[in-house]
This record gives sequence, C-alpha cells and structure tokens, in this order.
Amino acid sequence: MPRGPGTYNRASADRSTRAGEQRTLNTNETAANAESPVIERVLVVGAGTMGSGIAQVIAQASIRTTLTDADTVSLERGLAAIASRWERQAATGRCSAQDAAGFNANLSPGTIADAARVDLVIEAIIENLEAKTSLFRELATIAPPPTLFASNTSSISISTLGRASGRPDRVLGLHFFNPVPVLPLVEIVRGLETSDRTLAASVSFVEAIGKTPIVVSDSPGFVANRVLLPMINEAIFALQDGVAPKESIDDVIKLGMSHPMGPLALADLIGLDICLDILETLHRDFGDDKYRPAPLLRRMVGAGKLGRKTGMGFYEY
Repeated sequence: MPRGPGTYNRASADRSTRAGEQRTLNTNETAANAESPVIERVLVVGAGTMGSGIAQVIAQASIRTTLTDADTVSLERGLAAIASRWERQAATGRCSAQDAAGFNANLSPGTIADAARVDLVIEAIIENLEAKTSLFRELATIAPPPTLFASNTSSISISTLGRASGRPDRVLGLHFFNPVPVLPLVEIVRGLETSDRTLAASVSFVEAIGKTPIVVSDSPGFVANRVLLPMINEAIFALQDGVAPKESIDDVIKLGMSHPMGPLALADLIGLDICLDILETLHRDFGDDKYRPAPLLRRMVGAGKLGRKTGMGFYEY
C-alpha cells in the first residue's frame, strides 16, 4: 500500500475498508436484505458429543433432523445419549412427556445418502482438514445444488472447505459450543465466497433453534478459539513449569477473573486432543510461536489422557 504523497487518499481508503468490513459482518443488514431459503430438514454428520448435541437442539425446535455417523456404534451411542437427556428433562419437569415424545419423533438415524433430501447438512466429525474435505466432496455428489453445507469446525478454514464442496457460496461455519443444549452461542463463520443468501438463512436458522448467532470472518480459530486456546495453552505451560498446582491455576482464573470454570478443567471438557488440534491449526496458519502447543499437552494426548471423555485428563473423572 502506498504511504507517500500522491493521489492516494488514505482516509478515503480506510473508510472504504471499514465499510466493506461492515457489509461483511453486519448480520442485521444482510439478513434483512437477502431472500433466504427456509430450512426444514437437516442432516447432522457425526454423532459424537458435538454432533449429538447439535441434533438434539435442532429436533427440539420442531425441525426434522437426521443423525448419521460412519461408525454404527457411535451413532447408536449418540442417539441413546439424546434420548436419555430428553427422559431426564421430562422426569425433572423441564419438558412434558408429550414434548419429549415430539422431540423423538423429529429425530431419526440415517446415512450420508440422506443429504439428497435435506435443506442443510451440518458436519460435526473429527477436527481434521483431510477428513472434512473428503466428506464435503462426497456430500457434493449426493446433495442437490440448493442444499447448504455447514461445518462445526473449531478452527479450520471455511473457505478451504467451500472450495472442496464445489459450492463455496453455499458453505459456512456453524460453530456450536459444548455442551450444545446449554450454551447459547453459535459462531457463524462466513467464508470468502459465502453468499448473503446463505448467511441470512443461517442466521434465521440459528435463531429458530433458540441460539444466539454472532457472525465472524473466516480466520484461523475465528474469535472464540483464537482468544480461548492461547489462555488454555498458557495455563498448561504454567502447570508444566511448576508455577502452581492445577487446582491453584484454575482457582486463580475462576476467583480472579470470574470465569465459571478454570482453563485446565475447561480443556478436559473440550477434550485435550481437540485443544491440540486447534492449537496446531493456529500455529500452522498464523506461523506464530505464541500458538505453539505446550509439550505437556502433546504428552497427555499421546498417552490417551484426553479429559472427561476418557475419564482422565488434568483431573480424574
């Protein structure tokens, strides 16, 4: 960019840049001005913790939902977990038995072939670029052109996934947070080629399932994990360096910063393998060593101590 005197008007260019950013991120204007498709049927691919939680909240919103997984055992486990949560809701009075029956009626198991009969496919598989791009290429051969594709990725480029899909204008990120039935936020990630129409449809959809949409640009880690994971990583470095025991590190953050959970306990909840995957993506894509994963994190993942899902992480469960 020129910096010396001449015909270049920096103030005007800055205003244009800000206006362009506002057009990209202003969800109110986008949602109001774009004619968005109605999402009535959804396929969720991946029945793990995140996928099952996503399927649950969509089915609860009276939207026909299909859940699938490449592993039959994982699919059965995910469906059983959802049914158990609805049973508990009915037993504790958070919903009626009739409501729970209605939720169950909205949810069904399926296969990847069901992409041919839905308005939106949400990918919630492992945080691996090759696996996700392979899935999006397969989905593109099954789903009709109007079908929207979304990824629940925590850090992988939506623009890259959009290119793999062959329909980049109809691809975006829908980043839910764990536990999905409890946390209200969904980061909507707009890729470089995501259309206004796709963005508007996603905002309406997220609001329809009772969540709060916040639109962000496609950048490694988006907002949430670009801010959160360096804090978690630094807490692991502090533990590794003997600055304080794990309980003290977590208590400092909870009591001093009013966080409901300390960073090490939160890492266990997220999954230490997921934390490592996100940090590796940030480190690779930004090329900045401030995102370099702590060696202790690598050792724990290598030892299979992944947090709550394995019963052992920084804490025992």
